[in-house]
Amino acid sequence: MKDLTVTLENRPGSLADLGAATGSAGINIEGVCGSTEGGQAAIHILVDDAAGTRAALREAGIELSGERDVLVVDIENRPGAMGEIARRIGDAGANIELVYTTFGAVRLVLGVDDVDKARAAL
Repeated sequence: MKDLTVTLENRPGSLADLGAATGSAGINIEGVCGSTEGGQAAIHILVDDAAGTRAALREAGIELSGERDVLVVDIENRPGAMGEIARRIGDAGANIELVYTTFGAVRLVLGVDDVDKARAAL
């Protein structure tokens, strides 16, 4: 799975444009998070097909500003579960730089500075 960072204009309908571009290309967004600052929005999307997503976004004129490998971890939906996983990764010497959850089953998406260390900790 890949986390793609998309930069959108902070205006009504821009997230819908992203959804339409990926949806019409048959790309399923497995997870998403985002925030706005000033006139722009930074949106992280979790996808299986990074190449197809890049092509769909390019065709729609949507700016892709980043791409990274992420860990997608099944997690129990209970108090403290995220902290336990984060502790194991931190104790292994990897720093978590990005975190969000997926749609449907609860899975934690983790962008870390050392994927190998973090994966070994799990």
